[in-house]
Amino acid sequence: MEQRKLMRVLKGETVSPPPVWLMRQAGRYLPEYREIRAKAGSFLELCYDPDFATEVTLQPIRRFGFDAAILFSDILVIPDALDRGLHFVAGEGPKLTPLREDEVARLDPSRAEIHLAPVIATVARLREELPAETALIGFCGAPFTVATYMIAGHGTPDQAPARLFGYRHPEAMEKLLYLLAEMSADYLIRQLTAGADCVQIFDSWAGVLDEASFEAYAVGPVRRMVEKVRAARPEAKIIGFAKGAGAFLSTYREKTGVDAVGLDWQVPMQFARTIQAGGPVQGNLDPLRLIAGGRALDEGVDRILENLGSGPLVFNLGHGITPDAPIAHVEALLKRLRG
Repeated sequence: MEQRKLMRVLKGETVSPPPVWLMRQAGRYLPEYREIRAKAGSFLELCYDPDFATEVTLQPIRRFGFDAAILFSDILVIPDALDRGLHFVAGEGPKLTPLREDEVARLDPSRAEIHLAPVIATVARLREELPAETALIGFCGAPFTVATYMIAGHGTPDQAPARLFGYRHPEAMEKLLYLLAEMSADYLIRQLTAGADCVQIFDSWAGVLDEASFEAYAVGPVRRMVEKVRAARPEAKIIGFAKGAGAFLSTYREKTGVDAVGLDWQVPMQFARTIQAGGPVQGNLDPLRLIAGGRALDEGVDRILENLGSGPLVFNLGHGITPDAPIAHVEALLKRLRG
């Protein structure tokens, strides 16, 4: 449906004011989310129950009228489909059974389709229930980012376990990333078929990689995914968000084939403009400006619009919204942007 502003921008149009959505827009900063989260019991129950997942995805759309909804799920549903013992510990985050080199070849993707069926059901429900003008974004984690959690068994500050694994066991790393790319592409194709307008690939840990590793882990597997998705859905629009990738973003679109490049808040505006010269960009307000509000928020919004507003831009944060972001500041952001 071509009046969906997000889709117009992803096709290269400049739209003013730009479409806006916020990463993690369904989350703990909303009282209505906290209520559903308590009802669901566990975080995974929330992800895999289409009733709960549909409701929390719709909450920020009802409250703020964002131009896009993003499926409520988690990047770790893929390792969960591989039976890696995923569970969430309060205050500590995700835990998995750490993956050893000799286990990579035995990973079995055969149960993924059945395991992820509830998520696909949520996508179909959302497309029915969302307003006609609201785009629906599907997503997955990028292979490297998902692999970092599988290898360490938890999040780490610099993903040293995964980087060491790649240096010590390059063949096993290559196999793991290939498997994750294949599974993730299939998962995105299913989301697009069920009604997602576009998809985003989150490479939240791309910023820890050196140049050679970035090519091998962050570019190659994502390119494979993009090619596989496009073979099944030639019109698919794909946003690639390689957080912290810095100078590597200059060729990220060209090398991976993504349509739009997500920018984190540390990308300088001058550099962002050169990336935008090649096509749509998304971002990149510092999430802390949203917490601060007032002048810091206004200046941040204005600077992005001054620098990127005259080209194809999807307005967003440079990373996810945090639980302590005041609702009034989200409203102020939208008023500033749309005013």
